[in-house]
Amino acid sequence: VPTTFPDMFRFNAAVMGFARPWMAEVLSSFDTIVSNVSNSYRLREECDVLSLRMAKYKGKVNLCEYKAVMLASLRSLVPKQWDSDHEVAWSWLWENVERLIKANMGKPTQHERALAKLLGGLDESAQALVRREIYAKFFAESPAGMDYFKQSTTRLYFIADKLVAMTL
Repeated sequence: VPTTFPDMFRFNAAVMGFARPWMAEVLSSFDTIVSNVSNSYRLREECDVLSLRMAKYKGKVNLCEYKAVMLASLRSLVPKQWDSDHEVAWSWLWENVERLIKANMGKPTQHERALAKLLGGLDESAQALVRREIYAKFFAESPAGMDYFKQSTTRLYFIADKLVAMTL
């Protein structure tokens, strides 16, 4: 009998016939989502990242299925303590997460096309400006990063180009 939430979730998903590939993405992010429920900015950020990761899955993503499996798993793990207050609280959490994820569904593909068009249209001087701004922003946000990036400008530009390529 599974004793952890991830194991119980996978078990219930299989039993309920909801074992979908995209659910593994949500499950891997779920602990961080729950841990950051009180920080709305961070919760939104986690949901944004999750929606990007889920964008690679083809087919229908029915987030209500995750909720059903999540609630069944939680009920199974804490049957004696589980009551209607728990049900309401976890349902509230998932409804908020679902709303945040749905707000971005379908948009990563549009953003990718727009970004590819933008980056493809940059001339060499604009590309150099982007490279410089990447490091200016990074070093402003994390001054300790200067200790790790002591390479030549050519090497730094190469890394910046790879960073930009990873966004596509």
